[in-house]
Amino acid sequence: MSFIPDSYHYLAINLLTIAYPLAQSYEHRLRFLQNWKAIFLSIAVSGGVFLAWDELFTQLGVWGFNTRYLTGLYIGELPIEEYGFFLTVPFACLFVFEVLNYFVKPDILGKFAQSIAWFFILVTFILGVFFYPRLYTAICFFFASALLSFTLLVVRPDWLGRFFLSYGVCLIPMFIMNGWLTGWFTDEPIVWYSDEQNMGIRIGTIPAEDFVYQMAYFLLVMLVYNKNRKLKSPRFHHS
Repeated sequence: MSFIPDSYHYLAINLLTIAYPLAQSYEHRLRFLQNWKAIFLSIAVSGGVFLAWDELFTQLGVWGFNTRYLTGLYIGELPIEEYGFFLTVPFACLFVFEVLNYFVKPDILGKFAQSIAWFFILVTFILGVFFYPRLYTAICFFFASALLSFTLLVVRPDWLGRFFLSYGVCLIPMFIMNGWLTGWFTDEPIVWYSDEQNMGIRIGTIPAEDFVYQMAYFLLVMLVYNKNRKLKSPRFHHS
């Protein structure tokens, strides 16, 4: 990515993440932005939770940011680009969710949703216990297990299968963008991680925990979004 000045790499990631969803958000069939209040609330609530987590982990040295690839503007310990991440990523994920709602009529994972949820609940809880007290692994996995349990047992949504489908699709751009953040396309990582605070398992350059972190983050976004959205996709079908 030598054509991008070093100090604009993280900014470029944010812009590329949101560019297509924002350009297509006025598409008349999806009517995505007509749910703008639910979009705003989901981004604000999830961003508040995860930015607080982010600030704490940055202060504790669980992860950090390479100033070479930042514009130099900070709020607290976090670069302004990190705040952009918690705006662009949920917007893009919600867009994917609504696109799949419209173009994929059947809830193809609906009948498997509870089994998938229980699998992740048990695996994340067991790994959280096993790798305790490594902060990223333990807190990430316990949080994901608790949030999935709350969703499955208390909320009991009819969109859980569609969430897992959307999450699976979102893994493709996430793999590219997180790979960029962790050093695939740059001389040094934009975001670095202390392997003393995680399992030490990387998928490419990405810590394995990031995939669970993204699932928990997206799930919290979805919980707030689906609680508050008024206008349903015209092709949304329950399982």
